[in-house]
Amino acid sequence: MYVAVKGGERAIDNAHEWLAEERRGDVSVDELSVAQIREQLALAVSRVMAEGSLFDPDLAALAIKQARGDMIEAVFLIRAFRTTLPRFGSSEPIDTGAMACDRRISATFKDLPGGQVLGPTFDYTHRLIDFALAATGDAPLDADEAAERAGVDAERELIPHVMEFLDREDLVQQEPTDAEIDATPPPDLTREPLDFPADRPLRLQAITRGDEGFVLSMAYSTQRGFGRNHPFVGELRVGEVEVEMDIPELGFAITVGTITATECETVNQFLGSKSEPPQFTRGYGLVLGHCERKAISMALVDRALRWKELGEDNTGAPAQDEEFVLYHSDNVQATGFLEHIKLPHYVDFQSELELIRKLRAEAKANQAQQAEDTPFQDAAE
Repeated sequence: MYVAVKGGERAIDNAHEWLAEERRGDVSVDELSVAQIREQLALAVSRVMAEGSLFDPDLAALAIKQARGDMIEAVFLIRAFRTTLPRFGSSEPIDTGAMACDRRISATFKDLPGGQVLGPTFDYTHRLIDFALAATGDAPLDADEAAERAGVDAERELIPHVMEFLDREDLVQQEPTDAEIDATPPPDLTREPLDFPADRPLRLQAITRGDEGFVLSMAYSTQRGFGRNHPFVGELRVGEVEVEMDIPELGFAITVGTITATECETVNQFLGSKSEPPQFTRGYGLVLGHCERKAISMALVDRALRWKELGEDNTGAPAQDEEFVLYHSDNVQATGFLEHIKLPHYVDFQSELELIRKLRAEAKANQAQQAEDTPFQDAAE
């Protein structure tokens, strides 16, 4: 056993060395820097930060590089690192109404205060390969151009939420007040295990760090009829928000940093119930970084999971099953459970193999015994 163990360790070390070589690739090609990944693969960085539950663009870019572009492996690295960080306090809820928006659109109102801010988006691009990007690429900005762009960014105005217009007419379901929220602080999914039944704050935590592809498929299923969900995007906004933390020694909150976030609020039909008048309801999504697809998907799934609190029928749709959605949306947990089957299971398989051999031998013996008994039965007849 000692020789086998040492041989296994040597093989693993060699595999790690080979992995490092494959990660580097052709040494005649310039190495990809963390800064290049952070700046030029920003959407990939945002996804890793969102699903890793940690806002750190440099660290997310490094994880992507280490994982050779495997997003789930990069998320795993971020979550593992996150467990090593000390927890010294909690921030105040971020105020997305004070977001400095790079992008803000609404599919429900054409003309609204602040206007439609298209921002950086693929929505109106032709899906054609741009071979010019394979040439020299864009030249970096000089100092004056960079300063001018920074000045434009600093002039972004604060834009009110679209849903406030429906709130004024009492046409949309009211959300809990700050006092009600403070009375029942939400659990922290990063420190406590997922438990059922899960209330809405816990569900939102699980979905916001869930796998983008899985959440997207659940959202798509509701649009195809598996959940009776007909949403309108009330507002989608992407931008920077300040994170504040209350300092007991000072007696007030101070800004400790700025993060990029994507927020989506959907407007959904609701016919009302015995206790509620006909009105619109909300689906909500908030994701770290620039993750529009994830935020919209999250809002649709959030609305589908609210069937019980709204007194609606459960149609049996997968997106309405909170245990199915929340347990299976975690790509790190799913990956660990899936990929462990490729690791050595020699003892388990040998026991299965011996069992199959034994059963086959017994079946063969029974068949032989039946064949011996059959002539005597025919003679007796």
